[in-house]
Amino acid sequence: MGDRTPLSKLQQLDEAASAGGGAERVRKQHELGKLTARERIDVFVDAGSFEETGRLVRSRQSHGREATIGDGVVTGIGRVDGRRVAIYAQDFTVSAGTLGESHARKICQVMDLAMKLRIPIVGLNDSGGGRIQEGIKALAGYGDIFLRTTLASGFVPQLSAIMGPCAGGAVYCPSITDFVLMVERGSFMFITGPDVIRAVTHERVTKEELGGYEIHASRTGVCHVGAPDDLSLLVTLRKMLQYLPSNNTENPPVVECSDLADRSTPEIEEMIPVRASQSYDVLRVIESLVDAGSFFEIHQLFATNMVVGFARMMGSTVGIVANQPAVLAGCIDVDASRKAARFVRFCDCFNIPLVTLVDVPGFLPGTAQEHGGIITHGAKLLYAFAEATVPKITVILRKAYGGAYDTMASKHIRADVNLALPNAEIAVMGAEAAVDVIHAKRLEQAEDRVAERDRLAEEYRAEFANPYKAAELGFIDEVCSPKMLRVRVLQSLSALRDKADRNPPKKHGNIPL
Repeated sequence: MGDRTPLSKLQQLDEAASAGGGAERVRKQHELGKLTARERIDVFVDAGSFEETGRLVRSRQSHGREATIGDGVVTGIGRVDGRRVAIYAQDFTVSAGTLGESHARKICQVMDLAMKLRIPIVGLNDSGGGRIQEGIKALAGYGDIFLRTTLASGFVPQLSAIMGPCAGGAVYCPSITDFVLMVERGSFMFITGPDVIRAVTHERVTKEELGGYEIHASRTGVCHVGAPDDLSLLVTLRKMLQYLPSNNTENPPVVECSDLADRSTPEIEEMIPVRASQSYDVLRVIESLVDAGSFFEIHQLFATNMVVGFARMMGSTVGIVANQPAVLAGCIDVDASRKAARFVRFCDCFNIPLVTLVDVPGFLPGTAQEHGGIITHGAKLLYAFAEATVPKITVILRKAYGGAYDTMASKHIRADVNLALPNAEIAVMGAEAAVDVIHAKRLEQAEDRVAERDRLAEEYRAEFANPYKAAELGFIDEVCSPKMLRVRVLQSLSALRDKADRNPPKKHGNIPL
């Protein structure tokens, strides 16, 4: 009888931990279309691979009720496609997933373990915020997590999934991580909620309008990737991890590739109009260039004049950065600069080669941009490309004007291989604008101003703006046929596979933040 008692106690505790906040709260979670913390982990990791940590931890304060086993968060190590990942999943069925001392300690312990094992950290966030009853202990818990997230940055990949509310100080945990994913309905991120805003500023706003998926995906840029429901988001998380290494000393995994290394891409020539003023969708060029079906776009709805994302070329991960001529003619603005700079720096942290596709008329003009800090924000992108030591391959698809030419991974800021298509134009400004400045008096006196302007513009292109002039000077390594673009980029990636470069010894640079 005595031998069975400890086992009976263990079984009771185990069942209590598995039950979360109880059947009624689990039912409410399901009615909202949400999975529980344990269900989310089961979907996310390989079957049977999750090893839980801190399963029997309780809060040290009862707050007038019995402290629930697990204290509102499930933590542990699982496997995704066979690779280990550290996970914490907040359990909204237990005290609304609020963070207290024990809750925070569990998260910190699994993060510390992830750093020792050098494996990615994935947080599944669904919390009512800090546990008010624990006061300073809750705030201290957030601070402890902030510190670990910062120290892990650039060391192991960190991904945050927002699968419910995330408010107050809690938003800074995911915001410091590498990527934030949100469920499109029912997930929120804001510092102060609608009630506080109404009381202080008298503004009336819903949770969705204040900090829902659409706002953060398209306006603030806080959200990098979205999905319609819990299940879809967890599948997306798994897919995203397939592009990433486990830590900063490893290369990303190489997957089996059915595409061809010698596949020609004649369709690219048809996709890109000869006239620099005509728009086209650079996504079609990207999809033609990379392994079939492999492009995983980041920030799809934010700063759409710039495209960034992961792709594969012969099974190996690359980071794609591309101007989008279909939006604002591909001009670089404040948001596009921030978007691309952040992505470039992530790729550089984790040994992901960069392929940059350039078709840019310059930085977006206007008082809104100037007053919005385009000087500082544009410099972020310049700094990120210049600082990056991973293999960098740049292709000028059509136009590269002014300072934007320098900024978009030019040879002058340490790009390794710079290619240009035959119709590319590289100049201080477009031919027509240059002619207006250089030949202003001549145009005033011309009998047919339009015809004379066109003729002078063609002369300018032939003399200054064509890629062969840049190639003569060594700023372009090769003028490449569109149909050979995939082959040529693959050759460059292969040649640069063992590239070793480093920046001058220093604590860190001072990027213009």
